[in-house]
Amino acid sequence: MTGPTPEGTTASPATPSGLLAAVSTVDDGVDRLFEPLRGVPAIDAAVKVVSALGDHGWLWTGVAAWRGRRSGPTRRAAVRALGVAGVSSALVNAGIKKVVDRERPDTTDLVLSGAGVPVRAPRTSSFPSGHTLAAFCSAAVLSRPGDRAGNAFLYTSAGLIGVSRIHLRHHHASDVVGGMVIGTALGLVVRRLR
Repeated sequence: MTGPTPEGTTASPATPSGLLAAVSTVDDGVDRLFEPLRGVPAIDAAVKVVSALGDHGWLWTGVAAWRGRRSGPTRRAAVRALGVAGVSSALVNAGIKKVVDRERPDTTDLVLSGAGVPVRAPRTSSFPSGHTLAAFCSAAVLSRPGDRAGNAFLYTSAGLIGVSRIHLRHHHASDVVGGMVIGTALGLVVRRLR
């Protein structure tokens, strides 16, 4: 499959411009899937709450606080894990955003309901999704061997945060996938080093 380039020639998917066109096509397709859900008050309100839980690591702080509710090595491990995940994901996210400098999705025709639930407006570039990167990094760092229910909760929560960013049109789908992959990889490295 090829597409026109600015020079009027065609680009194969193997070229950088062809790859970007393919990613853009997928991003647009995923965005269209969310259109019927946007504007539904209950869905918009729930999505805003989920996205807000990813702001500043609120959800992950709550998980670490629950795990560290008793003093001892479990508390120290939870606090240390959350601190390392927060700092490392913030640094990696900021560095990649500065290099890639991708524009965020166009929100001029976006109509959301769910009034009364505030959503923080993004101020940085789009790739990767910082909420998703931090969520998957935290999920990887805070997960524990053998804790199937707890780990399922962590990764499901991280996934919902990523989906919320697409619904709100704060990110392209590829930004969220990038955040998921980078965040998980970073979290696994942090776990191994810790």
